[in-house]
Amino acid sequence: MSPGDLLIVEDDPEIGSDLVEILTEQGYAATWSRAGRPAARAVLHSPPQIVVVDLGLPDMDGVTLCRWLRDSVPEVAILVLTARTREPEVVMALDAGADDYVTKPFRLGELLARLRALRRRGHPRPGIGLVSVGDLRLHVAARRAFVGGAEMALRPREFDLLFALVARAGRDVSREELMREVWGANWFGATKTLDVHVCALRRRLSAHGHDPGRISTVRGHGYRYEII
Repeated sequence: MSPGDLLIVEDDPEIGSDLVEILTEQGYAATWSRAGRPAARAVLHSPPQIVVVDLGLPDMDGVTLCRWLRDSVPEVAILVLTARTREPEVVMALDAGADDYVTKPFRLGELLARLRALRRRGHPRPGIGLVSVGDLRLHVAARRAFVGGAEMALRPREFDLLFALVARAGRDVSREELMREVWGANWFGATKTLDVHVCALRRRLSAHGHDPGRISTVRGHGYRYEII
């Protein structure tokens, strides 16, 4: 697969074949797998840019596949497609490594908007090279983060979120502004995913000796990266 390709992991043959047809018409090089294990083998052989994962797979739970994808091919973007609408199940998928999710039955326009946002986040930001605050440095074009001299492995959304906060260090950033910048202007639905990603960022910062409290909660508004 070449950059921009997309793998759909969906056991429903009608949904899978329809998505391949629709996404191909939209310019994606879309392929389809009906189960998790064949999908994992395909990703290892030739990683796509985006993997769309149904949580209800016949041979493994979709959350398990998300976790494996994030550990094995961290550069791949993961979009969960699921009929599970309970918040704890969605949060579990996001914690396992998914970047975004769409619930079934879904609107085609919403799905395409989420996919466009995932594709955009893989492109370097023009005109910005290095952003740093104290011992935290973000190499924006390379999408790499360092605390002191140690690189901090971040998921794509985590990097985008950290950049959005650090680039505005000392300023309150609203939830809506963060959702627009990190998840795209066409974001639909609740912002719980933002809180999940902030918690994950704090854990990663703490693991690298960087005070997780530097990302502070501005109650009723959003978040702020503290300068001191």
